[in-house]
Amino acid sequence: MKYEKLWAAGNIGRLKLKNRIVMPAMGTSLAAASGEASDEMIAFYEERAAGGCGLIITEITRVDNETGVGTPNQLNASDLLFVPRLEKLARAVHRHDSKIFLQLQHPGRQNHGRLIGGRQIVAPSAVMSSAIGEMPRELSTQEVEELVRKFVFAACIAQTAGIDGVEIHGAHGYLVGQFLSPLTNLRTDKYGGPLEGRMLFLTEIVRGIKQACGAGFPVSVRIDGDEFVPGGITLDEALDTAKHLESLGVDCINVSSGTYESSNTIIEPISYPQGWKKHLAAAMKQAVQIPVIACDVIRKPEFAESLLQEGNTDFVAVGRAQLADPEWGNKAAAGKEAGIRTCISCLYCIQEVMECKVIKCAVNARAGRELEFAGPAKDGKSRAVAVIGGGPAGMEAARILAQREFKPVLFEARDVLGGSVELGSRPPLKEKLNWFIGNMQHQLEQLEVDVRLSTKPTLKQLKELEPYAVLVATGAQPVIPAIPGVDKAAVCTVVDVLGGKAVISNQRAVVIGSGMTGLETAEYLVDRGNRVTVVEMQPRIGPDAYLPNLIDIVTRLKKSGVELLASTKLVEVKDGSIVLENTSTGEVTEREADAVVLSIGVAPESSFTEELKQALPNVKVIGDAGRPGRIGQAIQSGFETAYMLH
Repeated sequence: MKYEKLWAAGNIGRLKLKNRIVMPAMGTSLAAASGEASDEMIAFYEERAAGGCGLIITEITRVDNETGVGTPNQLNASDLLFVPRLEKLARAVHRHDSKIFLQLQHPGRQNHGRLIGGRQIVAPSAVMSSAIGEMPRELSTQEVEELVRKFVFAACIAQTAGIDGVEIHGAHGYLVGQFLSPLTNLRTDKYGGPLEGRMLFLTEIVRGIKQACGAGFPVSVRIDGDEFVPGGITLDEALDTAKHLESLGVDCINVSSGTYESSNTIIEPISYPQGWKKHLAAAMKQAVQIPVIACDVIRKPEFAESLLQEGNTDFVAVGRAQLADPEWGNKAAAGKEAGIRTCISCLYCIQEVMECKVIKCAVNARAGRELEFAGPAKDGKSRAVAVIGGGPAGMEAARILAQREFKPVLFEARDVLGGSVELGSRPPLKEKLNWFIGNMQHQLEQLEVDVRLSTKPTLKQLKELEPYAVLVATGAQPVIPAIPGVDKAAVCTVVDVLGGKAVISNQRAVVIGSGMTGLETAEYLVDRGNRVTVVEMQPRIGPDAYLPNLIDIVTRLKKSGVELLASTKLVEVKDGSIVLENTSTGEVTEREADAVVLSIGVAPESSFTEELKQALPNVKVIGDAGRPGRIGQAIQSGFETAYMLH
């Protein structure tokens, strides 16, 4: 077998796993409002088990309903009434020779009072998280002892339900990690002080579980190898903690990193390469004899195999990669790596969950909706469907139509597929987008879709197809503001720059608009020796960007010397200069500029669509051609339209 180590059986304690693939805990919000495992959640996990995953670790599971509510729709193990649905979840996973752990968690200070009935959030000490902005109250010694009992009781619930083991979440700045960290644990009772005292909360939880559930019931502990915050847990302290946990009989160490205050080290944006923190697991592997699971931004099977071959870890945590493609394991085993739809680290999944919605995946429209879209009907009857536009929406629509046994004909005006995603792959550190495009091309080839590049179809050509339907996925056009001088040669759009039509190098370049596209184009321009300024009319840079993505790119732009001007509006373009107005004060200034790059949004161009609707039946508009959005919205639009086409 190609991936010998990846597919070798392994043990966590007395539990034998069929391979080394672990799906680590990821929030889904798929639980019922009661906290029970819903049918949607069971289908979500079962599909990953069927896809070849050896061990599934559930999302954060609640142990305390008073102060420990992590998300509104969160899996719960605080009462015996949750046993039946957890048992059903376990059976679903076991049907595929996979195993399942329940991850037990309490958010501590990384929480909001609105989630716990307006009560004050709690922590080991009254130390506020800058990422939350709410001051926690310090737990009393008696309250800590009661929380120990709740963790133990939740483990008993899991065992009763037939769950194979539990994982204690001691990472990511949650309550157990807060007790471990010298930054957040300033207590003077038995649960504070030196590391031994700070470990006592976790020590008592582990001992309690082992006593209540038996030594043979597997217990994993997820810890931070490094919190990446000043004064927080360092690798040396993490190694001491791991050694102590091993002495208690813990069966596995799951190594992660970061807190909400260093959030990009927990769930990494697109710029982070595979294995950027593999040194943490490698050090842990040297320090303990029990198995180590590594969370190392693993996206591809060959990289996972390399970690195992190097002896860096015992099991590989393949999280978002299995969100993007639940068949990740099976495809790797079959040598069909090209067919894996690879995670592009866009953070769409966590953004949706943090906004109290159910989990979604930008490149997999079925994620979290496995019951809703169990499989497309094969009722196309070889009828032709024209898909105009080879961006994400068009490619996805053509893929689903082919699966339904229609005969899609995909027209793309450019000589490459990908649309705005292909252009978006050109700025620095955006190469992962090419993984998505490559996979889509592969799937279209496998499905024998008729792809016609460099072709903008005429109405006559479309009529000759006698299409059952026409799907318009022509994208959107850049918005051009009506200001003096906007038609000058120095003015272009981000599409012109990224598409190669406008070549700007070693100039004074000003990007108008600080959405993610504008900021990424600014970085592209910096790479070409330009001195760059970004102008944003709103009071803050990146007003609509997801904060972790924004922090990631703005940090790099500032290091590169890019000037970021918020509350500033472009009012005129002159020869060699621009005129700006401060939207707060009304002050008008003029500054030198050799090139002006517009990135103020896009809008659909509907004249051709209206012409099609007049001449052909069953015309549908998808992706940015209907409503501009991110890749996730485009994929969802193409998927649903093709899936439901009738």
